[in-house]
Amino acid sequence: MGALMSIATMRSKLTENDIRRLVKGDSEDDRAIAAHKICRVIDRAPLSRVERQSASEIMQVMANDAAELVRRALAVTLQNSPHLPREIACKLANDLDSIAMPILASSPALTDEDLIDVVRSGAAVRQMAVAGRKTVSSAVVQVIASEGREPAVAVAASNNGAEFSEAAYSATLERFGENAKITDGLISRNSLPVHVAEKLVSLVSDEALNRLSKCHELPPQLAVELAEGARERATIDLVDQAGRVADMQRFVQQLHLNGRLTPSLVVRGLCLGHVRFVEWALAELAGVPHSRTWLMVHDAGMLGLRAIYERAGLPQRLYPVFRAGIDMVHEMDFDDGHLDRERFSRRLIERVLTRFQGLPKEELDYLLARLDGLSASTRNMMVSAA
Repeated sequence: MGALMSIATMRSKLTENDIRRLVKGDSEDDRAIAAHKICRVIDRAPLSRVERQSASEIMQVMANDAAELVRRALAVTLQNSPHLPREIACKLANDLDSIAMPILASSPALTDEDLIDVVRSGAAVRQMAVAGRKTVSSAVVQVIASEGREPAVAVAASNNGAEFSEAAYSATLERFGENAKITDGLISRNSLPVHVAEKLVSLVSDEALNRLSKCHELPPQLAVELAEGARERATIDLVDQAGRVADMQRFVQQLHLNGRLTPSLVVRGLCLGHVRFVEWALAELAGVPHSRTWLMVHDAGMLGLRAIYERAGLPQRLYPVFRAGIDMVHEMDFDDGHLDRERFSRRLIERVLTRFQGLPKEELDYLLARLDGLSASTRNMMVSAA
C-alpha cells in the first residue's frame, strides 16, 4: 500500500510541476514539453470523475494557449485518445492545419456530423484527412463522394476503411469516372460489388483492367484492349463472377441501363453456356418477370421461346442459333460448370455448322467473331468445318 501511495504522490507532484511550467513557462518549448507530459498522464492514468473534470480544464488551457507549439502538443498527443472532450476536439479541428490535421485524421471524439461539416467547408487538405481515417462511415463517405474535391475522393476510394454505399459508388463514378487516380483507388480496394466492377470495365485503361483482374480475382481476359469485341468478352467474364452471387438481376439491369445488353452479348452468353445470364437478359429486354421468362424458355415449347425471343427484340437471323442452344441445354445434363460449359460450346458450334448450313456466310462470320473466347483448337475446328 505504501509503494502505491508513493507512486501516486510522485505522479501528482510531477503533474503539478508540469502544470506550473505549462502556465508560467519561460518559453514556448518549455510549455509544449509540459503539455506533452500532462497529456500522456491524462491519456494513460486511471483518473476519477473529479480528476477527469480537472483534466478537461487543463486541456482547455492548452487549447487556448497562444503558442502553436503547445496546441500542437495537445493535438498530437491526444489525437487517438477517447479522453479528449468533443468540444476541445472541435476547437482543435478548426485551428491551423498543423494542429487540426492530427485531430481530423484520428480523433474518435469527432462525430459524423463534425466530419461532414469539415468536408463541406471545402478545404481539400482537411477533406483528405477525413477521407483517410481508419474508419469512415457511409454517411461521411457519401458527402465526400457527392461534394468532396478530387483529392479527397481519391483518398476515400483507396481507403478500405471508408464504407461506400451504392449511392457513394454511383456518385464517385458519375463525377470522376474518367479520373484514373480515383478509378485506380477503387480497383485497389479489397472488394467491389460486381456491378461497380462492370462499370469500371468500360472506364479504365488496359493496364488498369489487368489490375482489376488481379485485385479482384477476375479472369485474365479482363486485361484486354479497348475494342468493342474485347469489351464484350470482359463483360461475359464478369457474368462468370456475377453467377457466384445472388445478384444477377441487378447485374443485367446495369448492363441494360448502360446500353450494353446487346444481342451479340446475349448470344455470346448462350454460346458460352451462361444460361442463367441469358434467362435474366431475356426477362430484362422483354420486360417480363424472370419466373415467366423461365417458363417460356424451358417449359412452353418452341412457341414460348420464339415469343420471348421476339419480345426481347433480338434479331431473327440469330434465332436458329438460339433455338439450337436451348435445345442442347435440355438434351445435356448441363451443370453450368466450367468444363461442362466448354463441352456445351463445342457441341453447339458443331450443331450450328452442320444443321444450319443454309445460313448466309455473313451470319456465320457474325457468330464466329463472337466466339473468340473459345480455345484455338475449337476455333480451328470451326473454320475447317465452314
